[in-house]
Amino acid sequence: MRQTTIPSSLSLCLAAAAVVMLILASPVLAAEYASIAKNDATVRSGPDIKKEALWTLFKGYPVQIVTRKGNWAQIVDFEGDKGWIATSLLSKEKTAIIKVSSANLRTGAGTDYEIVAEAKQGVVFKTVASEKGWVKVKHADGTIGWVLGKLLWPN
Repeated sequence: MRQTTIPSSLSLCLAAAAVVMLILASPVLAAEYASIAKNDATVRSGPDIKKEALWTLFKGYPVQIVTRKGNWAQIVDFEGDKGWIATSLLSKEKTAIIKVSSANLRTGAGTDYEIVAEAKQGVVFKTVASEKGWVKVKHADGTIGWVLGKLLWPN
């Protein structure tokens, strides 16, 4: 029986191709979300305290973490605005923001339930639970209700 030897460069190429195929075949990694830990959190143009201050965010505001660099995170908000924030200003608390002009909060997960409040775009809630595409939310003023998930960011 004759043995063939695969050149090491070909082995390396085959291994690299296998890794690429595994990455492409695997489900997309879940995005990482956080909320702002305190009021007046400054978002900057780069990962340094000396970089230009772009805007400030309030406690609970949800953000997506795009990348990390040291003690900084590049974030994006529900409108697609990007910037950098110190990771000490981020919290794991799950919050969501109304991304449409207005949304009804209902007593249950569905349109058959009574409306308890209306929330305008930009209103932030703590997320409590989810069911059948609906999210149970709680506002800082104590109002609790269910919102259709696709009206929230992140959803």
